[in-house]
Amino acid sequence: MIGKDKLFSTFEKVAKSSRADETEIVFVGNTSGLTRFANSTIHQNVNETNAKILFRVVNGKKIGVASTNSMAFNDLRATLKNAVEIANYQKDNKYFMGLPEQADYADIDTYFDNTAKYAPKERARMVKKVFVRGNKRKFTCAGSYATGDGEIAVFNTKGVRCYQPVTSASLNIIAMSETSSGFAIGLSRDVDKIDPVALADIAVEKAFRSKKPKALEPGDYEVILEPSAIAEIFEWVNYIGFGSKSFLDKTSFLSENIGKNVMSDLVSIYDDGADIEGIALPFDFEGVPRQKIFFVEKGVGRGVAFDRTSGNKNGVASTGHALTADEQGEGAIPLNIFIGTGDKTRDEMISSVKKGILVTRFHYINGFLDTPKAVLTGMTRDGTFLIEDGKIKHGIKNMRFTDSMMRAFSTVKGVSKDRYPIPSWWDAVGCLCCPTIHLGSLKFTGTTDF
Repeated sequence: MIGKDKLFSTFEKVAKSSRADETEIVFVGNTSGLTRFANSTIHQNVNETNAKILFRVVNGKKIGVASTNSMAFNDLRATLKNAVEIANYQKDNKYFMGLPEQADYADIDTYFDNTAKYAPKERARMVKKVFVRGNKRKFTCAGSYATGDGEIAVFNTKGVRCYQPVTSASLNIIAMSETSSGFAIGLSRDVDKIDPVALADIAVEKAFRSKKPKALEPGDYEVILEPSAIAEIFEWVNYIGFGSKSFLDKTSFLSENIGKNVMSDLVSIYDDGADIEGIALPFDFEGVPRQKIFFVEKGVGRGVAFDRTSGNKNGVASTGHALTADEQGEGAIPLNIFIGTGDKTRDEMISSVKKGILVTRFHYINGFLDTPKAVLTGMTRDGTFLIEDGKIKHGIKNMRFTDSMMRAFSTVKGVSKDRYPIPSWWDAVGCLCCPTIHLGSLKFTGTTDF
């Protein structure tokens, strides 16, 4: 950890040499440790410390971006000079409205010393507990345990000074037999909130109950989607539907549906960067406070995320969801997504199913089939079960679904009271908090031999 004072004092000195009208410096640094295991054996233990320092300079409406991973003063000045040179060759961005000014940010606790200090030996000790739980029922375990800390800082010459120290910890487990597998996952900024034994028991129980799976014909089934399955769906729906680029390009399913019913009134989906139930971060990578915004509220399409440039293009203010300067061609994307809870328990929803499928998680999802209708396809994995007469009967072989999420999530019959944070590809600065959801219909279009 470099620390707030040293980062900003260094950036002040570097920015003084800038010949640009406006200068922005964003620092994203982290130290991460990862323990990987397979066949109930730890096979890799790695640690990495790295940083990315991004310079964005503005001359009129010309923008230049350059980056480095060195905090040496001369390297920072050289990167700044490169950004200025790049700006000289750019076309004017008519929608760029300048860098933001300082604002008020939510004061949230995102850093835990116990997580930052968590050592490889401690991860190994917890992973050993996972192996013990698997061995008791003759299952091997695979997965990874990651812990780390970092810091994010946004500086600009118009007065923005944002700083947030962060920690994160995640454990994923797959328990396996010759004919089955089961999955569990945990995520928190506080490593002590991850219970390896409880997660191992979930994975092992799923693997046990899905032994010798039976084939089920493709068709339209009621489904119970557990939090990991919901997260994998909405990670894709977020990318194709909740960001400014897809909305403005009219490829989002929300582009023509603001104010209209797009899902069941039991479904609400929103982003809240200040809610520590998720992986919170109170500002975006332009230094704009993250606002709580609804994408779907009680089934009605409400809006999408914007940064300053895409918001100006659409005639609205930024919602505080800008990515780093090198990624802003993707537009604004939400990073701390919540699916609203309901009044059911998982068991109550299962007991109401005459014949259906329980899905632990999906993989190999593709969301580019028909984005205006949010059509996805993907495979079940690591615990797929037949439900009959309100009871889990046996494991079934993995199946492929292909369906519109607008259609499928218009058939919601129930949503659980509880929800859990699930990691995503952006889990250092956000996640998806998901309940279990009972759909009245999901179309399965194929089967596998496994």
